[in-house]
This record gives sequence, structure tokens and C-alpha cells, in this order.
Amino acid sequence: MSQIEELQRRITAALDRIGQGLDEVAPGGGADAGEIDALKKELEDEKLVSAQLEERLKAVSQKQRERAEAEDAARAEQADALRKLDTELQSLRKANQQLRDNNKALREANEAGVAEPHLINKSMLAELEGLRAARAADRAEADVVMADLGRLISGAATVEPSQAEDA
Repeated sequence: MSQIEELQRRITAALDRIGQGLDEVAPGGGADAGEIDALKKELEDEKLVSAQLEERLKAVSQKQRERAEAEDAARAEQADALRKLDTELQSLRKANQQLRDNNKALREANEAGVAEPHLINKSMLAELEGLRAARAADRAEADVVMADLGRLISGAATVEPSQAEDA
């Protein structure tokens, strides 16, 4: 980017010098037509180079905007995945706490010699819920990892062509 700005500065300075030279040379004055034609040709060449540099600058700016938009989208996607993971982990913690409470009640009933089938059923249901919550948390974590890997892979694919352009 700084190279483009430097080239644009140099072109502008050259155009200014050419313009000053044309102002000093009066038509039909001391300068011959060949010299004036050469200066005009040089001026047109510099204008062409300047236009090309402006187009390159526009293209680079567009690429930067697209890259920033893609990064924003990736951040939003990652934030959503992390929210989902957090929700699943909270569910897992709740299910595990419920399982611990049910197991404690079952142990106490067993120590008292009272067989309560509803406590056993409740404990088994809590254990199943804990397993489901653990699976959902694992799945959410895997989704976060996959999203990050996908972003890294797509980022690596876009970096390689742009590095080739810079070289």
C-alpha cells in the first residue's frame, strides 16, 4: 500500500513539473514542436499510469473490505457457537447436580433400609439426562472446533493467492 502511495506521489510531482514546463513554453515560442509533442506524450503516459494506480488502489481497498466483512462474519459465527457450547455446559452441570442429589437420596434411603423404587427411577432418569447433556456438550464443542478449523482453512486459502500477487 505504501508503494502505491509513493508511486502516486511521484507521478503527481512529475505531472506538476510537466505542467509547469508547458506553462513556460509558449506555443510558437522558443520550444520546437517535437519537444512539445514529447512532453504531451509523457504527460499522457503519466496520466495513464496514475489511472492504473488508482484502479489498483480501489481493488486493494475492496479486498480489504471483503476480508474485514469475512472476519466479522467468522467472529459472529464463533460467538454463536460459543453461546451454544455454554448453554450445553450449563445443562450438563445441572444434570450432573441432579444426579448427585438423586444418588444421595438413594443412598440415604438404602441406609435406612427403605427401598424406594421411585428414587431408583429418578436416579436412572437423571443419569440418562446427564449422558444426553454430556453428548450435547461434546457435540457443541466439536462444532466450535470445526468452525475454527474451517475458518483457518479458508483463511489459508485466501492468503496464498494474495501472497502470490504481492510477489
